[in-house]
Amino acid sequence: MKIAIGNDHAGTTYKNKIVAYLKEQNIEVTNYGTNEEESVDYPDFVHPVAKDVEEDKVNFGIIICGSGNGASMTANKHQNVRAALCWTSEITALAREHNNANVLSIPARFTSAHQALDMVKVFLNTKFEGGRHQRRVEKIACQ
Repeated sequence: MKIAIGNDHAGTTYKNKIVAYLKEQNIEVTNYGTNEEESVDYPDFVHPVAKDVEEDKVNFGIIICGSGNGASMTANKHQNVRAALCWTSEITALAREHNNANVLSIPARFTSAHQALDMVKVFLNTKFEGGRHQRRVEKIACQ
């Protein structure tokens, strides 16, 4: 499995913990995020993640910013990217099961590092249900 991850300054600590976990699981990680806590612009770190997802270079993307909103909005500008802003494991599971989310957007200022790691685990281990949800997912993209 291959994961692309990107973060702004608000997500550096979370990103480092998530990357360590992913590597422990023998998951290949492409890190587009900043390693600093000085203010940066989240689109600079999110667009490369979304592009990798869009071009099928990775299985999933993980993006992290303060609220998760800006990162999610940026990623969702890319075709076939379904970035879900999640703040609980339950919402994360539904994003995968019902929406076939392929990018997890984490709000670093509104979740704990433990919650973020739990959401990553749920995201990677939850399958899309298909069925009636497939029809809906097919209607998401503007083409």
